[in-house]
Amino acid sequence: MAEREMLLTRQGWADALLELGETNPNVVVLDADLAKSTLTCLFKDKFPNKFFDMGIAEQNMINTAGGLSLTGLIPFVSTYGVFVSGRAWEQIRTSICYGELNVKLGGAHGGISVGPDGATHQALEEIAIMRVLPKMTLLVPSDYYETKKAVLAAAKINGPVYIRFGREKVPVITNADTPFEVGKAITMKEGKDVTIVACGVMVAEALDAAEELAKEGINAEVINLHTIKPIDRDALINSVKKTGCLVTAEEHQLAGGMGSAVLEVIAQEYPVPTEMVGIKDTFGESGEPRQLMEKYGITSKEILEKSRQALKRKL
Repeated sequence: MAEREMLLTRQGWADALLELGETNPNVVVLDADLAKSTLTCLFKDKFPNKFFDMGIAEQNMINTAGGLSLTGLIPFVSTYGVFVSGRAWEQIRTSICYGELNVKLGGAHGGISVGPDGATHQALEEIAIMRVLPKMTLLVPSDYYETKKAVLAAAKINGPVYIRFGREKVPVITNADTPFEVGKAITMKEGKDVTIVACGVMVAEALDAAEELAKEGINAEVINLHTIKPIDRDALINSVKKTGCLVTAEEHQLAGGMGSAVLEVIAQEYPVPTEMVGIKDTFGESGEPRQLMEKYGITSKEILEKSRQALKRKL
């Protein structure tokens, strides 16, 4: 499998905020006593008058961000994904989405690859609970560069945006020049035999699986679905029409996540044999990130096996 550079997605979050601090006078940042972990401390150091540490009070932070947005500011809220999406869901729903307020939500430490922090800090449900909210744009970038681009793009959207990113270094699979457009999936590899749709760190795993499948004479198409909502229906439908079968891969609960969003499209438009890779209705535990991904079955190995199963069903 290809050797790749490893970078922090949360560094992409922080670097984009620093850029916005320089270029957009309306951008402010709020954090919930986790500025060192989310790296918004870098923004705080450079723009202390634009930074607000709200303490461990996520619900108040969301309501404050909503109020700031009504003055014309663009608040970027930052904390762990499990806290912002869980503790403050009702405030996001009613105070932000219902009023279509211009608030951007950064959900750090997404997925089981958070590692030693364990189940309480491993956000495995937030894609599901964020994507059901009307007016919400939901982004799950795959690496450092996509995270940075997602933040910069979010600043230009007038309305609520949720951006999910992780804790650990992940493989770099895009670069500064790779196109990024909200709502437009990226075909990372063209193929004709099976479609693999992935988001976040699982895109790198999908590319590794495709490399192994190629050794078996199987030509997989790999789609980076960095935008879960609004979903790129055309890219999904056109791909499965070509390949005739589908595998979804995500670092999230299978119920209600990216795979469910994809299947809602495919089931309506062009049903094909489908297999899914993700967390199977369980909480995580403490451990090293790679060990956890292997234990819970969300690596290229599972994508490879599910691709074989989907191909058998197609035949």
